[in-house]
Amino acid sequence: MNVVSETPKPSTLRELRETSWASKSVKQEIRDNFVRMLASGEELFPGIVGYEDTVIPEINLALLAGHDMLFLGEKGQAKSRIMRMLTRFLDEWVPYIDHPDLPVHEDPEKPISAAGKRLLRDTPAEDIKIAWWHRSNRYAERLSPGTKFADIIGEIDPAKLTGGVSMSAEEALSFGLIPRMHRGIFAMNELPELDDLVQVGLFNILEERDVQIRGYPIQFDIDLVILFSANPATYNRSGKVIPQLKDRIGAIVQTHYPSERDQGIEILQQEVGHDLESDYPVQVPYFMYQIVEEITNQARHSKYVDQASGVSARFSLANFRTLVASARQRGVIHGEKPAVPRISDLGHLYSSSLGKLELDLMGTHQMSERQVLDAVVAKAIEVVFKEYVEEHGLSEIAEIFRGGVRVEVGDLLPSRDYAERLRNVPPAWNKAFEVNASENDAVRASCVEFVLAGLFSMERISRSQRFGKIEYEC
Repeated sequence: MNVVSETPKPSTLRELRETSWASKSVKQEIRDNFVRMLASGEELFPGIVGYEDTVIPEINLALLAGHDMLFLGEKGQAKSRIMRMLTRFLDEWVPYIDHPDLPVHEDPEKPISAAGKRLLRDTPAEDIKIAWWHRSNRYAERLSPGTKFADIIGEIDPAKLTGGVSMSAEEALSFGLIPRMHRGIFAMNELPELDDLVQVGLFNILEERDVQIRGYPIQFDIDLVILFSANPATYNRSGKVIPQLKDRIGAIVQTHYPSERDQGIEILQQEVGHDLESDYPVQVPYFMYQIVEEITNQARHSKYVDQASGVSARFSLANFRTLVASARQRGVIHGEKPAVPRISDLGHLYSSSLGKLELDLMGTHQMSERQVLDAVVAKAIEVVFKEYVEEHGLSEIAEIFRGGVRVEVGDLLPSRDYAERLRNVPPAWNKAFEVNASENDAVRASCVEFVLAGLFSMERISRSQRFGKIEYEC
């Protein structure tokens, strides 16, 4: 591992040379740390769910091979998160020459700029100052739309020309983000949105590790890992990415959405579990987790939704947070601790869902986004409820309603009101509470709404809605 253990760290080149530190490329540095972590059995990508047998093995091979990578997948598939996570395979600290005239973080033994080479050649080692660069700062990313050549490659600096620097001199250049990330990781999001000129500059860097600015060739041996992300629909479209750039990307890693609902729920619990704790805590029954994730799953398979765009994991996260917020509001108003989300809370999902679903204009038949969401939510409730019907035999509860029973529910009704409404209901109704065994009124109210909504989805009972309250009857 390329790490100096002394404390304090060396502050001059002479002191650095007296340690075990050795210069190495970024890709070699990453490979060495990756191999060490792999051999020790350390978790390589903590928090990444559902990619253990698909995406992660491909990343592992790319790191070992020293490839630059393209992460190809729809929105919300953790592409950016994984790219940022690659910094964990960098050394915690690396030394660089600390001098105000140097444009990049120069390797103390292998400077790439003319100024750095002169400094190393003409200055005694004890007079060359050394500073340390933390791995958290060795990563930069850029979103492609609007990105210009000067932003990521560089430009001639008019101020330097005015100061008398020759236009043909390296010192006349103002470097962009990529040269400044020398010895780090650079990520370009939405690669197909880059204009052709910038793409040409990138494939020069990928192949030759040099750049040209305004016709001035910079023979920099730029040392960095370059990462890209793209949506398959645009990346594979002819003319969006120039063939020379595609040819120079070492590895393409195909991402995907969770293959199982439980994986999506695990992501939900991982990302928003802390949201449940506060002065007004929220307890979420597992069937509500299932419904929220099934809503996303149904959207990903709906003929009314543009599947080329995808349905992000952020769709689930935003909807879950809205569900929790609605339950918490009820808890604050009625003093319920914990508050428990109900089906009626799903009525607020418009605020967190609209704008996140891109409709298939060829298949919507003039359906609005709200109508599509209503259909997706209804189908999700039906799918999850049928699983519980098979387990608990809940369908017999529908027979209760043939006797004229009516039950009114709503997101702002206190949970104790549900107990009052069910006081005279036959014992068969107790099966509803087997869904989530509890004597807590709020949990039981949630179970009641789930069963009622499920029976309605199976067309066993009817429903009417008015002023935020819902009434179920036969």
